[in-house]
Amino acid sequence: MKERNILAGFQTMDEANKAAEQLRNAGFDTVQVDTVGQFPGDGLDNITNPITGEFSSLAKLTAAGDFPSGRDASILAAASPNASGMADRDDDNLNSNVLLTAVVPEDRGDEATEMIRSCGGMV
Repeated sequence: MKERNILAGFQTMDEANKAAEQLRNAGFDTVQVDTVGQFPGDGLDNITNPITGEFSSLAKLTAAGDFPSGRDASILAAASPNASGMADRDDDNLNSNVLLTAVVPEDRGDEATEMIRSCGGMV
């Protein structure tokens, strides 16, 4: 049986989980929701004051990145507009860091895609 792989970006985890639940209720078994990002890692869990707090780099503080391989990647990531605040990219789609992945039968692909879009997903 032919299958279709669907990758969809969401603004929030709640929207993605709602779409995943609708897909599962419709009989689609292979559905997964993950968070993805531009940089590796989860960054800082808790910081109360960036002036007195201990953090290894600006990119770890502002871009939620972990850079175990050295400072070079961290320094490069700190040049991102997310860290410097020097640019307004004004692109709503850049904040779609929640990824829904679904594998569906080819003949039901349009149905699954429509469910995802109705929940706010960008396919």
